[in-house]
Amino acid sequence: MRHIRRTILTTALSLAVITGATACAGAPEDTTAHSNDTAHPTPVALTNCGREISVSKPPSRLVTLNQGATQVALALGLQDRMVGTAYLDDAVPSRWAQAYQKVPVMAPKYPAKETFLAAKPDMAYATFASAFTDKGVGDRDALAKDSVTTYTSPMSCPKGTSSAPASFDSAWAEVRDMARIFGVQSRADEVIEAQRTAITKIHQAKAGAGRTVLWYDSGTDTPFVGAGKGGPQSILDAVGAKNVFADLDGGWAKASWEKVVAAEPDVIVLIDASWDTAASKKAHLEADPVLNKLDAVKNKAYVTIPFSESNAGITLADGAQHVSDQLAALKTSHE
Repeated sequence: MRHIRRTILTTALSLAVITGATACAGAPEDTTAHSNDTAHPTPVALTNCGREISVSKPPSRLVTLNQGATQVALALGLQDRMVGTAYLDDAVPSRWAQAYQKVPVMAPKYPAKETFLAAKPDMAYATFASAFTDKGVGDRDALAKDSVTTYTSPMSCPKGTSSAPASFDSAWAEVRDMARIFGVQSRADEVIEAQRTAITKIHQAKAGAGRTVLWYDSGTDTPFVGAGKGGPQSILDAVGAKNVFADLDGGWAKASWEKVVAAEPDVIVLIDASWDTAASKKAHLEADPVLNKLDAVKNKAYVTIPFSESNAGITLADGAQHVSDQLAALKTSHE
């Protein structure tokens, strides 16, 4: 499931050239939606994954169906309009944790459609197209008949529909869509400006310059790695590092341990997720009689970030910041 979800997100990547200046890539701490934005005078209409959607007024009963969607809603200060959430991959960032506690958790993964409809939502927002299938809460046409407006991340449109490139710009366009729907455009402006300035500083720091990196997502028999497009490559471009598997297509791909050994990466990025922890990957590397001879393993040249920060979404800039900071710390410790 996790591989399918990541692959959907990464049909084409282009790292935006960005301008601005601040520290960590999140929104300011106050996540209450701006009151002067909440009532837009005219209906909002937009195209989402080939579907025309419209709202005559800001929704008041939102359900978010993946962590990325949940975090966009929290960043926009919508927690008081959320009647449910589901499907976390890792911990919600601390700046949104208090707001998240206000939202009922419907299920560890996707809720049953009956549970979802019992919350009487007027909108459902998902990061992955799988949310609006039989494995999730049902298809979008059926939900429309139940008076539920639906929105899928434009970077994760279903097969047969063109997806947006998995990039910082696409992530920010998604935030702007949600801000328009909920009438909190100025909040989106603040969030995006903070991230633009953070990414500019990361570019300037060049913490990854001259370094080769293995982006180790999951897998023991066969490593599942960050490839040449999508969130991982976006982060590595931002920090100035070279991805040893940049020649592979997509955002993530299956590689081989033989090619990892041949590449001899300087640094290994370990993804930490509830379904495959960074600690388990580190243990595998250090126990394997071939892999533990890699200089990166012997030197413990590891960088660790949560899975949610490796996806092209509202915390992708956080991932870039955390990779940059840890690369800088590794450089200092090895000098």
